Amino acid sequence: MLLTFFDIRGIIHYEFVPTVQTVNQVYYLEVLKRPREKVRRPELFANNSWLLHHDNAPAHSALSVREFLASKQITVLEHPPYSPDLAPSDFLYPKIKETLKGRHFDDLQDIEGNTMTALRAIPEKEFQNCFEG
Repeated sequence: MLLTFFDIRGIIHYEFVPTVQTVNQVYYLEVLKRPREKVRRPELFANNSWLLHHDNAPAHSALSVREFLASKQITVLEHPPYSPDLAPSDFLYPKIKETLKGRHFDDLQDIEGNTMTALRAIPEKEFQNCFEG
């Protein structure tokens, strides 16, 4: 599984979830801390102006996650229940799948490498399109 943080200009942070790892509230909370540590564009965190959109998965809505986001003054854009068509990632991930469709890979490392190549090839305009209504 690939977790990505992106905005209208492109990828902010990404990481692959280890195969044996479940994305629970503890794991997700650790993931949320990393974009701030590894940020490529520090202006995103200036004046605590980071906005986060994620769906209503249990790991995303856990109290520990909500408390962490509040403590960092990260505004969470609410996601309506049962509305997968409103998630920006639902417009982005098919572009990766399209590139990888029908291909065979030797191992997990090969899959991850090709996935990142496909992700990096997505033009900035496509990231902008993810957020248009």
